[in-house]
Amino acid sequence: MTWMEEHNLTVVTEFILLGITDHPELQAPLFVLFLITYLTSLVGNLGMIVLTQLDPRLQTPMYFFLRHLAITDLGYSTAIGPKMLENFLVDQNTICYHCCAMQLAFFLLFVACELLILAAMSYDRYVAICRPLLYNTVMSQKLCWVLMAVSYLYCTFVSLLVTVKVFTLSFCRSNVISHFYCDNLPLLSLACSDTRETEVIILFLSALNLISSLLIILLSYLLILMAILRMSSAAGRRKAFSTCGSHLTVVTMFYGTLIFMYVQPRASHSFDTDKVASIFYTLVIPMLNPLIYSLRNKDVKCALQSSWSKLCSRGS
Repeated sequence: MTWMEEHNLTVVTEFILLGITDHPELQAPLFVLFLITYLTSLVGNLGMIVLTQLDPRLQTPMYFFLRHLAITDLGYSTAIGPKMLENFLVDQNTICYHCCAMQLAFFLLFVACELLILAAMSYDRYVAICRPLLYNTVMSQKLCWVLMAVSYLYCTFVSLLVTVKVFTLSFCRSNVISHFYCDNLPLLSLACSDTRETEVIILFLSALNLISSLLIILLSYLLILMAILRMSSAAGRRKAFSTCGSHLTVVTMFYGTLIFMYVQPRASHSFDTDKVASIFYTLVIPMLNPLIYSLRNKDVKCALQSSWSKLCSRGS
């Protein structure tokens, strides 16, 4: 049942996700395209998790954070992808009230974690390039685990706070979400109770997480750039730049998309624009991240070749 009558009030018990497009001729090609994208993301991130866990050459802080980056990519793409793909196969894609809340909670958890992991990775690169003699002491296994534990606990708190605030609102205007997943802004547009407090909380936490993590990244790379410019060896400068290239590429894509999506004037804000940006950072970026780190990283390529050789030798 979509609607439930209680004390003469109409209460939403499920939502309808409009999906990406309402053009029937685009449903089949888009389904195939996004299915390939999601499966590539699934295989790539699972492969990165297994590879960085098992290969002895990848047991360093950089690959520890890379493994958790793959976990977060896998987490939020899986929170969104399967339900989005279902939308191409059914006439009306519904999602129950509590399932919608769970989808939003997991999405917020993993996206917030990705911000903090990218910040931690930039700090790791700063220590590796600017304090190489102290690298093993500073970036100890204990510190890495503490950073990740704090990140997961904090992001869980943020996710639960926002989700509870959104889903304690009354939804009585409509149950149709103009998106392909349960996101804050489309849900707030359906609320018939006062949303100002919830909007302030979401804006504050979004700005805090985005700006603080971005400042850490910018400061780390400013110090890295200064250290690189002081290097007398051209080979040393190239090596330093190469160790940062993959991370910088990922940071630029992820933060660029989030800033484009959330730092828009309210008057020009469009759910159609949100959909395009959301597709990029929920499906495309999680697919690209393992490819960027595997194609531009010699250690990962060597580990992949070694693993492939072992599999081939076992098969023969």
